[in-house]
Amino acid sequence: MTLCNFVTSPSLLSFFSIFYCMICLMRLLYIIVQAIELMVVDALVKANDHLEISSYVTDPAEYWKLGDNILKIIETSPDPELKESRELILRIRRRDLYQFCNEYAVPKNKLDLFEDITAQDIVCSQKASGVQLREEDVAVSNVKIDLTCGRNNPLERISFFKDYESKEKFYISDDRISHLLPASYQDRIVRVYAKKPELVEAVSEAFENFQLRMYGIKAQVHETPEKKKRRR
Repeated sequence: MTLCNFVTSPSLLSFFSIFYCMICLMRLLYIIVQAIELMVVDALVKANDHLEISSYVTDPAEYWKLGDNILKIIETSPDPELKESRELILRIRRRDLYQFCNEYAVPKNKLDLFEDITAQDIVCSQKASGVQLREEDVAVSNVKIDLTCGRNNPLERISFFKDYESKEKFYISDDRISHLLPASYQDRIVRVYAKKPELVEAVSEAFENFQLRMYGIKAQVHETPEKKKRRR
């Protein structure tokens, strides 16, 4: 990215705030969005055997026809084979969403070897309890959040000119902008959802056990609220 600008520290910090705003959306608002996305995926997977949605990928003449209307087709179809998919879409309409249990940020020293966490990982971490979890009871979202440049600082890729007549571009290092900029530019977040409200407590406990097994600590910031665990 190349910008022609009268360079000041505030202007560079303004660029950084644009990237940071995106991170805040991912961390704070997209938890619910991801619950809906997971439900839509499950609805499409369950409908695939009947509608053969995945076969469209190899047929451009059919693939271009796929759109959001596929959900309406499933929702209004009387076919018994689509019953489970219809029920999931109805839950989305009624905002009976998969319940967010908790999340943690992968420790910085574990990022290089990180592999996506699966529902099986969570279920296998469950200790003996009254509820026996199955993989289909748990949804996991492995989220990678960065400032558009992976682990690199995007400000280092922005070049500047002193004025419109200048032909010489230059870069500005972090230490000349601010000492409050982050030292790391990428997060890996693991979010876990229970597909039914009555499973929130069991899934939350299994998720905590998984963290202890993987890292020796509970990497999450806080426990799942008791009120949410007791929801039915």
